[in-house]
Amino acid sequence: MSVRRLLTVQPRGFCAGVDRAIDVVERLLEVRGTPLYVRREIVHNRAVVEGFRTRGVIFVDELDEVPDGATVVFSAHGVSPAVRDDADQRSLQVIDATCPLVTKVHHEVIQHIAGGRQMVLIGHAGHDEVLGTMGEAPDRIALVTNVDDVANLPYPPDTQVAYVTQTTLSLDETATIVAALRGRYPQLVEPRRSDICYATQNRQDAVKVLVERGIVHLLVVGSANSSNSRRLCEVAETMGVPATLVDGPDDLAAVDLADTGDVGLTAGASAPEHLVQAVIAKLGARGFVAEDVVLLDEDTKFQPPAGIFDIVDP
Repeated sequence: MSVRRLLTVQPRGFCAGVDRAIDVVERLLEVRGTPLYVRREIVHNRAVVEGFRTRGVIFVDELDEVPDGATVVFSAHGVSPAVRDDADQRSLQVIDATCPLVTKVHHEVIQHIAGGRQMVLIGHAGHDEVLGTMGEAPDRIALVTNVDDVANLPYPPDTQVAYVTQTTLSLDETATIVAALRGRYPQLVEPRRSDICYATQNRQDAVKVLVERGIVHLLVVGSANSSNSRRLCEVAETMGVPATLVDGPDDLAAVDLADTGDVGLTAGASAPEHLVQAVIAKLGARGFVAEDVVLLDEDTKFQPPAGIFDIVDP
């Protein structure tokens, strides 16, 4: 059996926001037990969600599926003010697991709207994070996903426009859109610091390093509805290397790795490490030798959400 290298890269997998959201559900299960309701998927990973579901967590699309007075967790992707108002009116016990970096974007929108500016959100239609952010001012925010959308914006060039971005995008992906916005709106107001999540950018940078080291294929552990995982595939593909998104080792049977050369492996920010290790083991059985490429150690941590201790320690 020929030996090929499997270049695994660090950083990969869970980010601080995902760690925080999952810890919220774990704490509530431990102290309060079930029934426990979570609005939408706590994070966009099939294995994480199914694992919680088998332990009795009830995932709902909307709050009308939650009994009055019950405990409900808001997912890491954030919610609109309308959802918060609904929860208040129904006397639901809410634990908000929204990632603080998503909350930052919401606050930016609120400030810009209060300042009289029109808003542009760079993001993907239908994503939970985008729905929550748009909900802050649905009549004052326009969603753009590409340069053509910028040309079709209804605001005249002399309009005071500010933009924010979905946190799980690629800097490369947004650069051309931002350039188009700058060209059309001379008074464009930009975020003081990039809205794109530090972990998203770190994982994209790590993929670029793997490509530069000559991998012939990239495997990304992550679910299809994970925006940041799909972006990792796109980074490699833009650099000329084919990439495949896999939920876990069972998906490898459909992946053609017949070419000679090194294969790269990373994981999206919502993918658990045990799935990465299962993929490594499966590829090891096929003759791959794993070699870890460590670029940096992430040490970012977020404080638990307000109210969690009141609920878990009544």
